[in-house]
Amino acid sequence: MSAPSASAPIVRVEGLTVGYDDNVILHDVNFSVSRGEVFMILGGSGSGKSTLLKHMIGLYQPMAGHVFIDGADIVTAEGAARQAILTKFGVTYQSGALFGSMTLLENVRLPLEEYTDLPLPAMDLIARMKLELVGLEVFCGHMPSEISGGQQKRAAIARAMALDPAILFLDEPSAGLDPITSAELDTLIRRLAANLGITFVIVSHELASIYAIGDRVIMLDKRSQGIIAEGDPRVLRDSSDNPLVRQFFRREVEPEAETA
Repeated sequence: MSAPSASAPIVRVEGLTVGYDDNVILHDVNFSVSRGEVFMILGGSGSGKSTLLKHMIGLYQPMAGHVFIDGADIVTAEGAARQAILTKFGVTYQSGALFGSMTLLENVRLPLEEYTDLPLPAMDLIARMKLELVGLEVFCGHMPSEISGGQQKRAAIARAMALDPAILFLDEPSAGLDPITSAELDTLIRRLAANLGITFVIVSHELASIYAIGDRVIMLDKRSQGIIAEGDPRVLRDSSDNPLVRQFFRREVEPEAETA
């Protein structure tokens, strides 16, 4: 198979249907993510945002459909081919998911120990460089419990970048952060996208972050079991003809809820 062209989408979701047991959450979802963009997955509670992300990174098998990462289908890949796909992206979760018994340096070094044969000094150097990229170089020897929540999110991003992935998947990165810390994290994401060319796929419901960093978004809806809007979040806010989309972006209460 020839290498994907630079203009080809770096992520492509085709006909994806996902759910648990016989309960369908999303049906026949289709979209793509361009290289270098900050792409955001939005929607109300229970719309399937995190479920979609987990299927995109191969944690679960879909009921139907395909997810192509840089041209390779993570749904059907097995063995060495699947491992090769997994090294193309990094992931962070809402909690940061750092190992509490390890220093920040050891946490960031972990993917290098898992996937490379580099000598320990080389792995330590790379881990320090990744921590420096997120502004945490002076905290290499600290334990996760010794730093703030915002710093833990930054350390998780550093660990996700350990193998120099082309894509970072972030699940609710601003969850639990105060507005100032959240804005600082948005600035970091923008800087990494601009300076390193990393593609970001971010699940979020934080409007301030969506407007600050989102190049393009899709909005999921629980009732329709799919995508009800796609595009620039600022354009969708100002000109969408879908009342559900307008309510989300303008933080408006549904009419029924107002009179309930």
